[in-house]
Amino acid sequence: MKTLSAFAGFIDHINEKLGRVTAWLTLLMVLVQFAIVLSHYIFHTGSIFLQESLLYMHSMIFLAGAAYTLKHNGHVRVDVIYSRLGDKARAWINLLGSLIFLFPVLGIIGWMAWPYMMDSWQILEGSIETSGIQAVYLLKTMILLFVITMILQGVALICHSLLSICGQEKTIAEEVEHL
Repeated sequence: MKTLSAFAGFIDHINEKLGRVTAWLTLLMVLVQFAIVLSHYIFHTGSIFLQESLLYMHSMIFLAGAAYTLKHNGHVRVDVIYSRLGDKARAWINLLGSLIFLFPVLGIIGWMAWPYMMDSWQILEGSIETSGIQAVYLLKTMILLFVITMILQGVALICHSLLSICGQEKTIAEEVEHL
């Protein structure tokens, strides 16, 4: 059980770091948008490269930050029943939800995205604008990064759920009581 806990902790650590790095893109995106607005209204100039960079950053925030959000239980769910359940019942819901819903959906997304990404890499797809970002293939690769990090975090969620079901992981109530 310690190995399972260590493995889940390792995945949690990776997605925690990735999420925190990705969060800084939000600030960068705001600053780039501010620069675009300034250059447009004050200097009457524009940059397609900067405009497209907003799309790249926005995509990276959502795709690279999804596993971090899952780790922190931040995804939208119907919480009418879940919030009233005990820790073991929640663990069962997380376990079954991951196996029945999360992994199949991620499998379909990965299966559909693979040829889409590979076609883009084969031609080193770039922007349709000459002064745009000539790395659309990297943007499309983010879809697979999303799938991989979500699968890893799903595995960590399953590990935590199994540990909770077996009574090997501290419950939320025990952690609060310890503080």
